[in-house]
Amino acid sequence: MYPDTQTTFGASPGVASVTVIGTGTMGSAIARRLLTTGMTVNVWARDPRAAAALAELGATVFDDPRDAVAVATVVLTLLPTADATSEVMIGRQVVDALAPRAVWVQMGTIGVEATEQLDIVVRARRPDVAFVDAPVSGSRGPAESGQLLVLASGPESAVGPVSPVFDAIGRRTMWLGPAGTGSRMKLVLNTWLAFEVEAAAESAALATSLGIAPGALADAVDGNAVASPLALAKLTKMQTADDRAEFALGWALKDLELMRASVGSRPAPVALAIADRWRVLVEQGVGDLDVSAARLGLGDDMPSTERGRPMIAPVNGLPAVPSKVEADRAGS
Repeated sequence: MYPDTQTTFGASPGVASVTVIGTGTMGSAIARRLLTTGMTVNVWARDPRAAAALAELGATVFDDPRDAVAVATVVLTLLPTADATSEVMIGRQVVDALAPRAVWVQMGTIGVEATEQLDIVVRARRPDVAFVDAPVSGSRGPAESGQLLVLASGPESAVGPVSPVFDAIGRRTMWLGPAGTGSRMKLVLNTWLAFEVEAAAESAALATSLGIAPGALADAVDGNAVASPLALAKLTKMQTADDRAEFALGWALKDLELMRASVGSRPAPVALAIADRWRVLVEQGVGDLDVSAARLGLGDDMPSTERGRPMIAPVNGLPAVPSKVEADRAGS
């Protein structure tokens, strides 16, 4: 029976070496967290410059992902898309270089179908390797402080080997069943997140249209059961035009599209309406901004995102927004 574990902080016996493949926003945050617990951490990134800061903290940086995984008992992949994950792990034969009886933990949000296909490939090519599907709920801050929710699924034989890693990065680990179940839960949670963000954005726009001061709205929802901590945090970013990416709008849209691909439009028609609106914003060039940039396009009096960057022309009546920024991506 799968356990539902609660995290404990401290040293992590039983994990000889962990390799992180992909050092974007989440990969870097998770690698930093693992280094603080005293684990041996190896990293590989498609852009070697992305791993330079981790080397300064004690991580070993590899030029070849096959060499990086060969020295690890647990391998974490945090690449941004299914295509990127498949290209690196399958296309470059990295799966064949995994150490005997290693555990491959796929943590990127790549969709249910892609995750299950990777599980099939691993079973066929490396039956000695355990494949664990374990996306996380949380962003960079919770990753760095060990407060993620780990949505794990895969063989029970992998629970012991990966528990020290999950305990280091998460406040809680949920073991949900066979590989693919974790990805299903992640799509549900990120759809919920989209509702929360859009609720904050539309409520802020409505308040402005009705002549309510931003501070009055913030005071009204502070401590009010109608607003979650996430919604309150995003409302603050919206009202201050703080677009520094904790979870980029483009990646939030990607997750909604993965949900659409898995189940169609019937179960969540309103969520897909949100996706359609966010797609227009992403096409304008704001996909690298924080998901709180969803405030844009809801009225002429919504705050601008100008930060001294070139602006692009309005599209379909939306306010002008900056050209695409070079923000940290979800995976590198």
